[in-house]
Amino acid sequence: MSIIVASVFGLLLLLSTPVAIALLGGAGIALFIDGKPLAVIAQRLYTPTQSFPMLAIPFFILAGSLMMSGRFGEYLIHFAKLVVGRFRGGMGQVSVLGSVMFGGVSGSAVADASALGNALIPVQRKEGYPPAFAAAINASSSTVSLLIPPSIPLILYGLVTSTSIIDLFVAGIVPGLMLGCGLLGACWLRARRQGLPASPAAGGFRAWRGQALKALPALFMPVFVIGTLRFGIATPTEVSVMAVAYALMIGLFVYRDLTLEAILRAMIQTAVMTGAVLLIIMASSVVQWILTLERVPQELAQWMVGSFSETWMIILAMNAIMIVVGTVLDLPAAMLLLGPLFAGMAVAIGMDPVQLGLMMVINLAIGLYTPPVGTTLFISATIARTSIGSVVVQLWPFYLVSLLVLGLISYVPAFTLY
Repeated sequence: MSIIVASVFGLLLLLSTPVAIALLGGAGIALFIDGKPLAVIAQRLYTPTQSFPMLAIPFFILAGSLMMSGRFGEYLIHFAKLVVGRFRGGMGQVSVLGSVMFGGVSGSAVADASALGNALIPVQRKEGYPPAFAAAINASSSTVSLLIPPSIPLILYGLVTSTSIIDLFVAGIVPGLMLGCGLLGACWLRARRQGLPASPAAGGFRAWRGQALKALPALFMPVFVIGTLRFGIATPTEVSVMAVAYALMIGLFVYRDLTLEAILRAMIQTAVMTGAVLLIIMASSVVQWILTLERVPQELAQWMVGSFSETWMIILAMNAIMIVVGTVLDLPAAMLLLGPLFAGMAVAIGMDPVQLGLMMVINLAIGLYTPPVGTTLFISATIARTSIGSVVVQLWPFYLVSLLVLGLISYVPAFTLY
């Protein structure tokens, strides 16, 4: 059945069918041909919706939407400009540092690419940045948010592999900062070669103090999430609800720019994003059941362990598969399909599931700005009004940085298991 699922799924994707529908179509046809009752689909669709930790996803999305509804983004961008604007290619580095700070709030690369791209790319173009380079910075730097908690992909991975979401959140901090620092360096080097200017912000200590105080409530969000989880005050689901309350408090009483209309808009946006993610989760559950029934994860693990003599070769093969899949599938779908497949393989080679989760997120994040289905790539190119091909040409230093961080996480467990 698994071969039928893969064949039908691939065919439907080529016909531009939505991923969730393609998954359900492949599973339905496979079950019908194998003579199994189609009622299994309804049962498997319902099962993942009963997971209590699943509630963390819509609440973290809502918290991010509420924080980004007001002038919060402006405060973070101004603060980032004060920190890195004085360096060569300062506005490009503002995009990277902004993504690092936004990541602790939104947990979504697509949200960061849209918010920061619309705010920064027009300014970068006015300062002489080639449109393709500005888009390349935005497309690659927005993926940092996938590593810094609260991260929606890490929640999904934890759900499908039964890995501690708390451990995943804590493990994502160092890789996220490593990737952010590497992208800052890449921006500076490219800016020097292209003669791009610095963008120092006006004002002395008073300006620093003012912008830092304005940005501090938003910057405290990831600290609040991690601290609450690590000290056992609440579960991830409970923390997500507390994050919504925190976002409301900050927007209503600190920034005082959160209106009823903005709250309703954030709730609608959350409902749409949650519906899209949940539909993929439900469809993936049917496919996972078929794969488990046919022992595909176990067979794949045995084949790879028997085919490659060294552990490092197995890890390299896993990375190659994940990067390729990430370029053609949306991140949630790829995470839900590959997570259970590679979890058994990680056990076979002695890899910690937390390390595998971070490795998987970085691989699939690279796919977000790699053709043919690069979501942040398309968003950034559209905002910059330039072609996809010209942006891809400018992306090579950012690919190198991401692959270097990926290699360190894959082969040096201490970076994730510290």
